[in-house]
Amino acid sequence: MPYELITNNNGINRDIKYINRDFSELRANLIEFSKTYFPNIITDFSPTSPGTLFIEMASYVGDILSFYTDNQIQENFIQYAKQFNNLYSLAYMMGYKPKVSTAASVNLDIYQTIPAVYSVDLDQNVPDYRYALIIDENTAVTNTTNPSIPFLIQDRVDFSISSSYDPTTVTVYEIEGEQPKSFLLKKTTKAISATINTTTVSVGEATKFFTQNFLLQKPLGILDIIDYDGNEWTEVDYLAQESVFEPIRNTNPEDLSDVPYVLRLKKVPRRFVSRFISSNNLNSGSATLQIQFGAGTTADYDEQIIPNPDNVGIGLPDINVSKLTTAYDPSNFMFTKTYGVAPSNTTLTVRYLTGGGVGANIPENSLTGITTTSNIGFTIDSSSLNDTPVAETLASVAVNNPTAATGGSNGDSIQDIRLNSLANYAAQLRSVTKEDYLVRALSLPPLYGSLAKAYVETPKLKTLTSGETPAVLDLYILAYDIDRKLTTATTTLKENLSTYLSQYRMINDTIRIRDAYVVNIGVKFEIVVLPNYNNNQVLTNCILKLKEYFKTDNQQINKPIFINELYLLLNEVKGVQNVKDLNIVNLVGESSGYSKYAYDIKGATKNGVIYPSQDPSIFEVKYPDSNIKGRVVPL
Repeated sequence: MPYELITNNNGINRDIKYINRDFSELRANLIEFSKTYFPNIITDFSPTSPGTLFIEMASYVGDILSFYTDNQIQENFIQYAKQFNNLYSLAYMMGYKPKVSTAASVNLDIYQTIPAVYSVDLDQNVPDYRYALIIDENTAVTNTTNPSIPFLIQDRVDFSISSSYDPTTVTVYEIEGEQPKSFLLKKTTKAISATINTTTVSVGEATKFFTQNFLLQKPLGILDIIDYDGNEWTEVDYLAQESVFEPIRNTNPEDLSDVPYVLRLKKVPRRFVSRFISSNNLNSGSATLQIQFGAGTTADYDEQIIPNPDNVGIGLPDINVSKLTTAYDPSNFMFTKTYGVAPSNTTLTVRYLTGGGVGANIPENSLTGITTTSNIGFTIDSSSLNDTPVAETLASVAVNNPTAATGGSNGDSIQDIRLNSLANYAAQLRSVTKEDYLVRALSLPPLYGSLAKAYVETPKLKTLTSGETPAVLDLYILAYDIDRKLTTATTTLKENLSTYLSQYRMINDTIRIRDAYVVNIGVKFEIVVLPNYNNNQVLTNCILKLKEYFKTDNQQINKPIFINELYLLLNEVKGVQNVKDLNIVNLVGESSGYSKYAYDIKGATKNGVIYPSQDPSIFEVKYPDSNIKGRVVPL
């Protein structure tokens, strides 16, 4: 309410106004108040009078109180907060991790030579993959343009593995006689502008939620923490998170090329969280990075206790609380609030990354070599290999960035933190809708399988076996083979996807992972070319247009083909006078390299649209060079 009548001890009503907030308004209101209710006591309101002195002092105090009240309320809302420590706290509350500095990234080409070995089956020399190298992640790369800005290889590079997402390009490097003497292997990976820094923290007796702050210049995050006994501490998003994804090298030779690693969930009692709690100067990139551990002890890992009637709810604060109506968290069913183990009587070795910024956006051809070779090794024990080829292979490693590094910036501005936090809150980590499951499935890292396409729908009754209850959702997927052609997903890939989705699936959701069908097609067309245009060139341009249209990346499961759209596409090609005919044909037969599933294209065409089957399927032009054919005909 803007004002209120207050009655004093003498029974006189006083008109008190609450809408005045700054110095001038408060001063004017107090003068008016004095003139109204104390006309015989204060009569001199000149700037030098004692009455004006007390009125202005009261206005001064009121103005300051109003300012700090407004400021404190404002700092509680991320849309209006201005202080970085408050912005960071609000951002973390909404699940967003602010960035003080952003690393530049670049595609890095890595090369090595490999000796040849004779293959009896092929009757020719082939690459000897015993000499294939493995370059560990976080290996430093030399920057010749600006040596003060080093780059690190982000992912492990394994030259012995080739997949659709991580191909190994093989070319002949040397020839001796008529046979190759050595081969050149090439891999492409990501590198980021970062420096590895190391510090140590001495820890005494166990302290609940042990916390340590580091004032750093352009921090990017924690790389790892190892204690004195060699135990690794794992970073998690929040201390109640007890499981993380762990990659395990796949040893199954049948699907090794498509699924190099198996995804498993690993419990981590030794865990920590990191967060920025303040930024001293946005432009300089200096900030305080805080790490925090759990509250448990190494003698009592409550995370490894199996729930049973004796321990569920044992830590409830009120003995009168009924277990029947209590809400339980499966990750903390004993209410012990340990949230992981706290370190004690040890020394923690903390490795963290710094770097980034606008200056890290270096030009192309700046990264020229591996700074240290200690992170380079062979896929097998090199002691069983010949010394000379081993030395030549190690000396042959070369790198280059064919494109410039981009993405380096000075971190999030105030507005960036606000907008990114609101967007992250809306995105959530739980899969609720069909679209959530679709995007989450497609976000499976290629390290765990080359997932190509995904489609989610409610299950059809005919897909259920006798006695089976309807699942909530059916997830249809396809994978890429080594040539980036669509194929059925392997069992290992499905298991990895199931493990991955289990962390985001609602408890009452059931997801069945099924195989989608591939329908291989070809395109035949006839065009009339305008006078004074080269027939071959126009025809080639039409084929290129259709190749781009039917590119696998542009197709989706259950996406129909619009014939009229293809006519319009070809008519837009310069030099085309008219499209006389266009037909889509089904190509089938595993002996010819196509899918085994035949499809009635004519029967599925209605009003110029070729519809997919009721069972989720995708149209694929498998071999564009031979499956798309056209010819020029007279008018």
